[in-house]
Amino acid sequence: MPIRTVTQVTQYVKDLIDSDLSLADLWVVGEVSNLRRAPSGHCYFTLKDSDCELRCVMWRMQANRLGRLPEQGDRVQAHGYISVYERGGVYQFYVDTIERDGIGDLWRAFEELRARLAAEGLFAEARKRLLPRWPRRIGVVTSPSGAAFQDILNVLAARYPLVEVVLAPSMVQGSEAPAMLVAALERLNRRDDIDVIIVARGGGSLEDLWAFNDERVARAIAASRIPVVTGVGHETDITIADLAADLRAPTPSAAAAAVVPDAAELAASVEVMAATLVDGMMARITARRQDLQRAERLLRIYDPRRVLAQHRQRLDDQLRRAVAAMEHRSAIRRARLAGLDASLVALDPRAVLARGYASIRDGVTGAVLSSVRDAKRDQAIIVDLYDGQLGARVTEVRPRNRR
Repeated sequence: MPIRTVTQVTQYVKDLIDSDLSLADLWVVGEVSNLRRAPSGHCYFTLKDSDCELRCVMWRMQANRLGRLPEQGDRVQAHGYISVYERGGVYQFYVDTIERDGIGDLWRAFEELRARLAAEGLFAEARKRLLPRWPRRIGVVTSPSGAAFQDILNVLAARYPLVEVVLAPSMVQGSEAPAMLVAALERLNRRDDIDVIIVARGGGSLEDLWAFNDERVARAIAASRIPVVTGVGHETDITIADLAADLRAPTPSAAAAAVVPDAAELAASVEVMAATLVDGMMARITARRQDLQRAERLLRIYDPRRVLAQHRQRLDDQLRRAVAAMEHRSAIRRARLAGLDASLVALDPRAVLARGYASIRDGVTGAVLSSVRDAKRDQAIIVDLYDGQLGARVTEVRPRNRR
């Protein structure tokens, strides 16, 4: 038996398929999944039913003639031929015409479940919770061997290395995946140290992601006492789990970025706040220094020692004025007293008596006798002389004749 190369085997299989006329002009009915249009304009998608999938290619010219490309979940009838893509070693359906045949069974089930849960209020915005701003520990529900978990760890390590990650491993594809996803969510909810949960898996077909369209998973996410963020598939993939979550991220990496702050942004914010704090403190210090300088000026103005000195000086001035006033008044009083003294000297009876005059008083009453009519014969009298008194009696009264 000859030994053949991979190319020879592949070419042989291609020749067999290409020679089968039943595969050269073929109509296939199925549900569209994973449709994407390359930058070249060619379209790549999958036709599937409940059991199998068929890879399909539609070249740019045929795709442009359609006008409107089918959407995810559309049930279509496609015409073309089967051949082998030698480089990849896979057989493909090369489609030249597509006709819409209705909505696929999986897509119909998705829409029916979404409508029913939405009517219950399971997707209402009012029940969605805010994520913690500074999570300390994050629970992750995903496959430990998938690229999604590694992407999450890489993003968390780059953005916020302080956070801890607790993995609740689960299958993310297949018939057993929904029950495992529910059990993983329940395990994390029994812990007291989980701040937020990420439910994630990488991209895939609608069938690959179908575990996240399971009603049990959606209800477990809605019932979680811990906020849940989903990052399932690619940006264009929307699952029932995404609708039930508190936040839907387009990818697992985006989910990781959504639950933690960016350390670089935090560092920049801290620097800005530090600079603002320093500026504020400097402004306050400057203002307080100015207040202190004003207070010092006021203290100098209203210094009790200064006020006391001013009062002391004012008292000295008042004392000098009082002394001067007293001296002036004393001088006036002395002058007046001297005048009075001179008057008294001038009017002093003794001075008159010294010139040879005498004053006569009644010897009994002491009344001054100013007229001879006040005297009586034999009346006792007192004669006041300059240097003493004489006791005498009136022996004769001789009035003077008046002219």
